[in-house]
Amino acid sequence: MAPAAMRTAAPSLSGAKPVSYWLDDPARPDALDALTGDEQTDLLVVGGGYSGLWTALIAKERDPERDVVLIEGHEVGWAASGRNGGFCAASLTHGLANGVERWPDEIRKLEELGERNLDAIEAAVARYGIDCEFERTGEIDVATEPHQLEELREWHEEITRLGITGVDFLDRDALRAEVDSPTFLGGLWDRRGVAMLHPAKLAWGLKRACRELGVRIYEHTRGLDLVRSGEGMAVRTPYGRVFARRVALGTNIFPSLVKRVRPYTVPVYDYALMTEPLTPEQLESIGWKGRQGLGDSANQFHYFRLSADNRILWGGYDAIYPYGGRLSADLDQRPETFLKLAEQFFTCFPQLSGLNFSHAWGGAIDTCSRFTAFFGTAHQGRVAYAAGFTGLGVGSTRFGADVMLDLLSGEETERTRLEMVRSKPMPFPPEPFAWAGIEITKRSLARADSNGGHRNLWLKAMDKLGLGFDS
Repeated sequence: MAPAAMRTAAPSLSGAKPVSYWLDDPARPDALDALTGDEQTDLLVVGGGYSGLWTALIAKERDPERDVVLIEGHEVGWAASGRNGGFCAASLTHGLANGVERWPDEIRKLEELGERNLDAIEAAVARYGIDCEFERTGEIDVATEPHQLEELREWHEEITRLGITGVDFLDRDALRAEVDSPTFLGGLWDRRGVAMLHPAKLAWGLKRACRELGVRIYEHTRGLDLVRSGEGMAVRTPYGRVFARRVALGTNIFPSLVKRVRPYTVPVYDYALMTEPLTPEQLESIGWKGRQGLGDSANQFHYFRLSADNRILWGGYDAIYPYGGRLSADLDQRPETFLKLAEQFFTCFPQLSGLNFSHAWGGAIDTCSRFTAFFGTAHQGRVAYAAGFTGLGVGSTRFGADVMLDLLSGEETERTRLEMVRSKPMPFPPEPFAWAGIEITKRSLARADSNGGHRNLWLKAMDKLGLGFDS
């Protein structure tokens, strides 16, 4: 980084707290007691992030008499569910383009199911009185390079041919009338397909709603192993066991209790900054009256949005895969990435020079090679799992919960008939091949960004195989 950038960007980070802004909130509920002794239940849900919370909630909504227990290794919402950007998307396929590429014959059904899923999230937030700052303001995909603008224009034409509505092309002036940055050349505005929310408050609200419906939740209760027990299953925990007729696994990036699932995901560490609240004058200098979420169109992309108190969350760009898939709290902080993000923030919004960042944090994303969730069962249908949401799980985890419950019921539904649900991504190879392949892909993507979007032979080969790397 140039010395000038160090002088302008580094001071903005001097007071940044090394914790997720969302989790650093007085509304954070007290932790619940750990499980001690043995429990019996109809359904055990392992994992207290969005996947597990939605599964427990929907299970009780489907059958109020069903007995449900949820265990969480730390605290509800502590991992990815409390560290993400708060973009709740309708897309179940990591964006329409990825869905069209992988499942062209069922993309209309996937889009319909995704819209219904986002509507259901909005309805649940209202029904249970979850104060998670839900704003259905949409998202703008921004071009900052000429080749990106042309790609967005061509994609808008393709969207129109597919009969997809509610997505508008914005030229430079139209975009800068919405949000003003000298780097913006144009964009696509999905007006209804994405909502902004406070991700930790969503998790905490789901926790409360589950308990009100009778779900028994144990925190600081890690599932250690999973074995058959009579007609059901047993999960051992540090201080006890849970015996259950059925088990739903929502552990995502943490090692699955079904070991054969583990090669399908790798942890990718993503990082974000949160600014101090903008003054009215600072907010006026950038516009942003529509409060949309934004993301740029580069391979190494940024995502950014306004919080309820007019802070700017600015995240993305670096996607760090630790050798061997190591998970460690030490990796939640990466000063070199924070400095890079701060420099890029002030390049995007030079009119905000002098603004400071209040929080800087990171966390692991459960990434799979097709960018979107996969599903399955084990132990003769007694166990279901969903994983691999690859950064778009705020919304699609609710769909994944429905799929897991469908699979555990043994009944065929419109969801379980989907090729997306019945197929699996390509697993990642063992080390050192996983690390080498991911590093080559990352460097190739960076070169494509600086070379007019042109993809090299490695990326073209990955495209043909349907493989990728993303956060």
